[in-house]
Amino acid sequence: LAWVSGEPELRLMLQLLTEAAVPLPALLWVGLKRNATACTRNEQPLRGFSWEGAGGGAAPQQVPAELGQWLQEPLRSCLTVRCAGLHLPADPGDGPTWGWKE
Repeated sequence: LAWVSGEPELRLMLQLLTEAAVPLPALLWVGLKRNATACTRNEQPLRGFSWEGAGGGAAPQQVPAELGQWLQEPLRSCLTVRCAGLHLPADPGDGPTWGWKE
């Protein structure tokens, strides 16, 4: 799995999805996961989620604030494993064209 460590990677991923003509709406799991021992952290851009499959700690530890765009806030929990994906709405109107969604 790939992870998004900054705005350039996010823009590239969104461009590739557009070129691939992914049907919208779409919810794509890109490896965001919150383990059962981690709690929801509203003060963090990824809300306590981290990138799965980052063997050896290669995933970025610090996430830029611009990656903290949630279309729907994750459930507050410290007890269960949760995953989040990149949500692309069918018709964003005046709203965001992407965002994380649990």
